[in-house]
Amino acid sequence: MAAQFGRRLRRGATTTAVAAVAVAALSASQGPGAVLASDGGGGDQRTAGSAPSDDSAATGNSPYYTDLPPLVTPNKPGTSTNLPITGSAESGIPASVLAAYKKAQQSIASSDAACRLPWQLLAAIGKVESGQARGGRVDANGTTFSPILGPVLNGQGFAMIKDTDNGAYDGDSTHDRAVGPMQFIPSTWATWGQDGNDDGRKDPNNIYDAALAAGHYLCAGSRDLAIAADLDRAVLSYNHSNEYLRTVRSWFDYYKRGTHEVPDGTGVVPPPLDGGTDPSPNPGTSPSATPPAKPDPKPTKPGGGSTDPKPSTPPPTQPPKPSQTLAGVENAGTGALTATAGDAFAERIKVRAKNSLGGPLAKVSVTFTIAGDTDARFEGGKSAVTLTTGSDGTVTAPVLQAGETTGEFTVRAIATGRSLPAVAYTATVTARQADAIARTDDKALTAAPGAEFADAVEVKATYKGAIASGVAVTATMITDGDSPAENDKGPYFKDADGKTVRTLTELKTDADGTLQLPKIYADGTAGTYRLRLTTEGGATVVIELTVEAPAA
Repeated sequence: MAAQFGRRLRRGATTTAVAAVAVAALSASQGPGAVLASDGGGGDQRTAGSAPSDDSAATGNSPYYTDLPPLVTPNKPGTSTNLPITGSAESGIPASVLAAYKKAQQSIASSDAACRLPWQLLAAIGKVESGQARGGRVDANGTTFSPILGPVLNGQGFAMIKDTDNGAYDGDSTHDRAVGPMQFIPSTWATWGQDGNDDGRKDPNNIYDAALAAGHYLCAGSRDLAIAADLDRAVLSYNHSNEYLRTVRSWFDYYKRGTHEVPDGTGVVPPPLDGGTDPSPNPGTSPSATPPAKPDPKPTKPGGGSTDPKPSTPPPTQPPKPSQTLAGVENAGTGALTATAGDAFAERIKVRAKNSLGGPLAKVSVTFTIAGDTDARFEGGKSAVTLTTGSDGTVTAPVLQAGETTGEFTVRAIATGRSLPAVAYTATVTARQADAIARTDDKALTAAPGAEFADAVEVKATYKGAIASGVAVTATMITDGDSPAENDKGPYFKDADGKTVRTLTELKTDADGTLQLPKIYADGTAGTYRLRLTTEGGATVVIELTVEAPAA
């Protein structure tokens, strides 16, 4: 959003000099060039530049809050979790809003661990975009009591974005407006929207949905937000404005030093912003004594265009060294991928990231994706996982678990967010097998002509002496002789329509390896007949059936 200058720089500042000191101090220590600590030292300590030219923005270029955090250190987490605000009011985050940020961090840590998204970054953006959903004015499900809307993006002071949602989210069928606590324009929400509270809906006015969507947006491509340059690029992609970046960075650093939970609806709400829906609890009665200034002509809003007729050109950067340039990923010795239905694959997929010299490259984000007609999944039930290569350039996918669908499918490994060839692996799931099958009792099976057999046929299958569950079995009434075929007379089964059939397929053993056949009927021809049962894997048993009239 375009910055609103003239806003409070620090709550309680009484002079321009005090405000200037606050801005200078924060800009000097937390500006775009600041470096975040890496994970364990020795990491990539790049500094930030401007956002890439192909970065789209997440919201329209409507106003955002330029209030800076207090200069005092906030209370540490947990110091006031259930009581009204204590300590610095600005440091408190409403309970539902804080929970949404932390839930989004946990969700993305599972789906894209390489991004290393901190919830404090979501909190900083939420503070700047909507004052933490208007001070936490949300219902029990996390949805704002009324929509939070940015100004109409009609080109008059802001970007020109014609309607993309027929007014479904912003109520405007002519132009778009930024929507919700994280201020997404509808067209961007259509791409990045998420269901963060598992209610089956993707609602930009729900803080859980919006926070998760913002997290995915910030993690786009192969960004690692523990690296300062990547974090700055992510924020600039949200809103390409250095003023916006400095403000978000200030709140990010502030929340990292500590915060505390406050009840929903009691958070500090900044003064209203011109052009959009008033986010204060009492519209028109904001305590701000400073009138809003004209929007900053430089920034753009996510999804919108720049209003700066002379956009700044980022300083030239040195090309990366060949030893640091990713050339692609390759198979790192993965063997044949085969498993029986329901079992885990013994082999695990392993890839290696290589640089332009052919050497290993560490800290490369790799995404493994299952494709094809299969119900196989990675450990935890996931069809896609993203991991990072280690110091030797390799990364191993989680255990692959076969489902019940047999046949071949593909697993692809690709450098996340890069236009480089993928490594494809063919995996095969074979049907469950049995090497032995036998009746569970030895009762004689007899019936009178035209009657049904009183006793059911039950068999049990095993494989290498162990129970063989879920094994496919075919039952056929066969003729005598060296080359038996399906018999056209004698005992028979009935299908669902009551018609006579003498072969049954799609039978399977249960969890105990047993199978009880449907009822068997005798026709009017007396004699001795044979029933053959064959399992997947080739195990066979032949059972004798006798049709005879009862003794006089």
